Amino acid sequence: ALGSEDAVLHSSNSTYTPVSGSLGADPEALPGLDCPGPGLPRPQDRFNGAYIIFFCLGIGSLLPWNFFVTAKEYWAFKLRNCSSPATGNSPEDTDIMNYFESYLAVASTVPALLCLVVNFLLVNRIPVRVRVLASLTVTLAIFVVMTVLVKVDTSSWRHGFFAITIVCMVIVSGSSTIFSSSVYGLTGTFPMRNAQALMSGGAMGGTISAVASLVDLAASRDVTDSTLAFFLTAAAFLGLCLGLYLLLPRLEYSRYYMRPICPARVFSGEEAAPQDTCSTPLVAPGSSGSHMPPLRPILKKTGGLGFCVLYLFLITSLIFPAVCTNIESLHKDSGSPWTTTFFVPLTTFLLYNFADLCGRQITAWVQVPGPKSKVLPGLVLLRSCLVPLFVFCNYQPRVRLATVVFRSDVYPVLFTCLLGLSNGYLSTLALVYGPKIVPRELAEATGVVMSFYMSIGLVLGSACSALLVHLI
Repeated sequence: ALGSEDAVLHSSNSTYTPVSGSLGADPEALPGLDCPGPGLPRPQDRFNGAYIIFFCLGIGSLLPWNFFVTAKEYWAFKLRNCSSPATGNSPEDTDIMNYFESYLAVASTVPALLCLVVNFLLVNRIPVRVRVLASLTVTLAIFVVMTVLVKVDTSSWRHGFFAITIVCMVIVSGSSTIFSSSVYGLTGTFPMRNAQALMSGGAMGGTISAVASLVDLAASRDVTDSTLAFFLTAAAFLGLCLGLYLLLPRLEYSRYYMRPICPARVFSGEEAAPQDTCSTPLVAPGSSGSHMPPLRPILKKTGGLGFCVLYLFLITSLIFPAVCTNIESLHKDSGSPWTTTFFVPLTTFLLYNFADLCGRQITAWVQVPGPKSKVLPGLVLLRSCLVPLFVFCNYQPRVRLATVVFRSDVYPVLFTCLLGLSNGYLSTLALVYGPKIVPRELAEATGVVMSFYMSIGLVLGSACSALLVHLI
């Protein structure tokens, strides 16, 4: 029975239903679903097809960004070493490499913020199918360009290559943001388990990129060969995402939840979700309300969760990747590949992304605290303690803060696991709750707004990370 499929997540399609809620109530009431009959049966997600598709789309939503960030050895080779290890020692080159992660973070978050605004304005103007397919195509095209540049000798135009890289990151960030926020908004009309699949898929994308980086480093002595395989993997998976998204509407389960809905209306913060009826138009034909979703009621309903999302990603982007990727092993002088080549890929990228994946997957079974609980923002604020913990690890180079408090390689491992686990669990809860506490016809727009909160947090965190790196 479908009831058992989604009841375990204690959710409905219009409002979040706590565990203690009435068991007799329909756990997936769908107000505004194109006037379906009250007895319209809900199809099953056969073979978990929709769940798997959303999981894969989640991987594709963050895979491009993760592949850009994880390829640190490649960027160091291209921007500083390239074909001649003696080049790239000027102060200007050193500045580019020391702060490259911060530049990359800003180039990814600022356009993402702008594209979220554009996507919100386009929610009722351009179909989600067009936005998703167009953004995926653009992202794929950029990765083809970056793949071609892998084998191009850039030793004579490092600064030009740096500019091209930043521009490509800007385009990839914008297109990926439109893709991810559109798909996330789409899951708002599905049961909660599908949104959780999308979130877990995003963390899996980071884990895949980290594992691919380690395999490439171990299997290839030539950094360009390993990066070529790296980027080709990303391009192939983006192509797979295109095919999977085209397959999604062909599933009976997906068609049911993607049925047309009534236009959104402005509602008060305390107003109950609209009933399953279309007898009275919610928006007058031709009114401006049919073109742009009502922003104020969405902000009012999701303000608390929005703060949690914003602050969570502010702290995370403040630390990852700008700070934690510069934490070196205290035994680096031993010359062991585990303390030199593999230390950052293992202790930063792989551990963080795997912990993030675990945190997100836990929400499939445990959903506490709830969306109205004061414990959730309390736990979010508590993550502020992670910032000084990472700063006083063996971050190098250190200019102003010479003291290293945590003089063991175990500490960055523990702190990174804690950073990823808390980010994955708490952010997934907040993001999944958002579209579930508003009427269904506002679910997609609410998903874009929640993505906007996340992007603001990333922008603020990236800006603060650049400042923090200079202060260390």
